[in-house]
Amino acid sequence: MGIRIGYAAGAFDLFHVGHLNILRQARTHCDVLVAGAVSDELCLATKGRLPVVPLNERMEILRHIDLVDRVVSETSPDRLRIWQEVGFNVFFKGDDWKDTAKGRAIERSFAAVGVEVVYFPYTVHTSSTVLRRALEVLSTGQRGSSQTLT
Repeated sequence: MGIRIGYAAGAFDLFHVGHLNILRQARTHCDVLVAGAVSDELCLATKGRLPVVPLNERMEILRHIDLVDRVVSETSPDRLRIWQEVGFNVFFKGDDWKDTAKGRAIERSFAAVGVEVVYFPYTVHTSSTVLRRALEVLSTGQRGSSQTLT
């Protein structure tokens, strides 16, 4: 069967246990794990907002996680282009994509080139969106006081 090269992509903004869970699970399903950190520009284009943590810092965090063998910047929404650049044969995603139009499209395009798509349970109790909202509330509440967030 050969070496299984896995690819787990995400913004990995405000790194939390949900991100770690995906990487842990992915590591058990491949020989080499590549983490793709979505670029700031691509986050803005796809999510309508920039990440809180800049790309170079998110990539540095990922580089220091022992589960990850290689880190790349994902600059294109075209998953086949990323596949050509990285050369993975297993693609990992949270199961919040499963049975969605985007998930089915990824499955079809990867099936055509022999890439297996593996879904893992999404960590619902923690998300970057929830953390971002909490930071916004704290930031707004702090504007009137002499305290600042560090």
